[in-house]
Amino acid sequence: MDDRQLAEELRLTVGRLVRTVRSADTMPPGEAAVLGYLDRGGPLTTAEIAQQRGVSHQSAAKTVKGLLAQGLVRAEAHPDDGRKLLLTLTPAGRDRLAEERRRRADRLGSAINAVLSPEERKTLEAALPLLSRLSTHGNGE
Repeated sequence: MDDRQLAEELRLTVGRLVRTVRSADTMPPGEAAVLGYLDRGGPLTTAEIAQQRGVSHQSAAKTVKGLLAQGLVRAEAHPDDGRKLLLTLTPAGRDRLAEERRRRADRLGSAINAVLSPEERKTLEAALPLLSRLSTHGNGE
């Protein structure tokens, strides 16, 4: 298999894996994504969230509005620009995100236990640093 074929197989396989894991989600993907960005990146504006997600400001604002209504995020005045609001996770948002992540990990863990032999699990574990390096490179880091 040449590099291009390997890349395409990896893309397809990882995509299926992500869809399988996300099937355990109980909240819309956009909401989970915003909570994840706020968890990893700290306070962000709606514009910054839109940019990171690759969606329009209007789309991000709609998602943020829903999260605010659920009490999963809160908005505070931006310290450098009073026209902007900084969004942060609330304790309820942190708990909800942790629950979504736990569901995903449980789904994947169940599959690993059901499908892979002990030797295959070791192979998968050994591949994790390689996948991490690929994802880091893909992000320009």
